[in-house]
Amino acid sequence: MAKRRAVANPLALAVLCGLVVEPLHPYEMGKRLKETGKDRDIKYNRGSLYMVVEQLRKAGFITEQETVRDTARPERTVYALTDSGRAEMYDWMRELVSQPEHEYPRFGVALSLLGVLEPDEAIRLLRERLLALDATAAEIRSNIATARESGVMWVFLIEEDYRLALLQAEQRLVTDLIDGLRDPEYIRAWREFFEEGTKSWAGEQ
Repeated sequence: MAKRRAVANPLALAVLCGLVVEPLHPYEMGKRLKETGKDRDIKYNRGSLYMVVEQLRKAGFITEQETVRDTARPERTVYALTDSGRAEMYDWMRELVSQPEHEYPRFGVALSLLGVLEPDEAIRLLRERLLALDATAAEIRSNIATARESGVMWVFLIEEDYRLALLQAEQRLVTDLIDGLRDPEYIRAWREFFEEGTKSWAGEQ
């Protein structure tokens, strides 16, 4: 069972991990998230990042190390990881890596209710999804190849490998699902269930 965290936003974990290397100003934290592609997995904006930084400070996980002043920019507060913040980061990471957790993706909701769609329409929509999945998978492969050619170590690309593996699994599932929806036996059963059910409901009105 997942632990209750003092600051549970995944962005907070990214901030803690980023501060393992060196103290940073929030602007630099956001910049590094973008540069490393982590913003594809962790949604944030400037406001949410500063809010999470403040929450982490109040929780005692990070502390203000110094305030940098120069003539070109406003004052910038640099934050450093505390001992309790380091302990929280490692505990959180160990939990996420070792403990599977049920998630609620929107596509899972659609699949659980797919039977309400007429088979031909469901097939058409799933084919559209396959095209989108193909395009996304091609983009991910390109990004991985470019990063590897640039000398990026494989461990910093595993989230992209994970995304690609999930996409490929979804592509196989959707392809098999389309085949199932085209089965004449399924089409017959669907029509009996929904068309006869509609007639019965109309007759009761």
